[in-house]
This record gives sequence, C-alpha cells and structure tokens, in this order.
Amino acid sequence: MAQRGRPRTFDRDAALTSAMHLFWEHGFESTSLSQLKAAIGGGIAAPSFYAAFESKEALYKEALERYMKFYGHVTRSLHDPSIAPREAVYLALQRSAKMQCEAGHPRGCMVALGVMGACSSGSEAITELLRNVRTRTRTGFRSCVERGIESGELRESTNATALAAAFDSFFLGISVLARDRVRYSVIENAVTDAMGMWDAASDRLDPRR
Repeated sequence: MAQRGRPRTFDRDAALTSAMHLFWEHGFESTSLSQLKAAIGGGIAAPSFYAAFESKEALYKEALERYMKFYGHVTRSLHDPSIAPREAVYLALQRSAKMQCEAGHPRGCMVALGVMGACSSGSEAITELLRNVRTRTRTGFRSCVERGIESGELRESTNATALAAAFDSFFLGISVLARDRVRYSVIENAVTDAMGMWDAASDRLDPRR
C-alpha cells in the first residue's frame, strides 16, 4: 500500500496577508473560497483551509484585525488627547488619505469599502464587526469636536454630532476617491479644504492659512 504524502504546508502569516488583500479589494461576499485557496497557494485543499482558519468568516475577522494593526493606526490621533483637537482631525484625514493611495496594497479603506461587500442577510456578523470599527472612528471625530468646544476653540453653539458626522462622511468618501485613482495630491488639498468646516465653527483663524 502506497504511503500517503505529507500534507501540503503554507506560511500562515503570508496567507493571512494575501487573504486581507483579497477581502480589501473585493469585499467579504465577493471573495470566493477558490480565490482564497489560490492566493494562499501550496495546493491547499478545502479541509486544510478549514482546519487552518475554521471558516471564511473567521478568516475575515483575522484579516480585519491584521488590517487594523498595520493600517488602522492612521486614525489614532482622534483618540489622543495630547494632540490639539483640530490637528487630530486633520492628521486622521491626511494620514488616511495617504495610506489609501499608497502602492503595495489595494486602494481605499477596507473598513469603509467593506460595508458594500457584506450586505446580505448571511453576513450580519461581518456587518456588525465593520460597523463597530466605523463607530469608533465616528466617536473619535465627535470627541475631538467636543474637546474643541470645551477649550473654546469652537463656539458653544456648535452641533458636535453634526460636525463629527460631516468629518466622518468626508473620511468615508476618501475610499471612493482612492479606489477611483484620484491623485493623492488632489485628495490632500480636499482635506485642507474640508477643515474649513472646523474653521467655520470657530472664531479663531485657521493656523494653516
């Protein structure tokens, strides 16, 4: 009786990066098991795939965690009270725009674009996962606005919820511009102009002009 060959092996870390790029580019639902297996390589069969990652959903969660670890840092300024609130908002938008336009990975934001790739009734867990990340970012924008009001940088009459939503809307829209290959220089200038929303709620001069 012929001996069975050893199971094919693969670099799990590299496989996770490949899966992240696929999900980032195509979204959860549009990324097939065949695409994932091909990207992982090593001739991995379905049983080996499920043994390594449990399920497509579990793999997506790991891929998202990896994305947040290596790319999610662009919005950390929103949650750093040591940074002046206006600067924190500007840095989050500018750094995010730069990251989304860089080479070496799909353009756009995996979290922002992910909402369009996990919209069926069978993807509720993924939808909730992405919503939680987006909510944290939106909360960060609101925190900055509230700090601006408390410090007197923004008028007391400023609607913190509305202004935070305006910045969050612009932030989410960057993904579409990046995916459409709008040049970073154009988006960077748009970020500067978007900060006019902050300045419109302030009696102080824009420090960048």
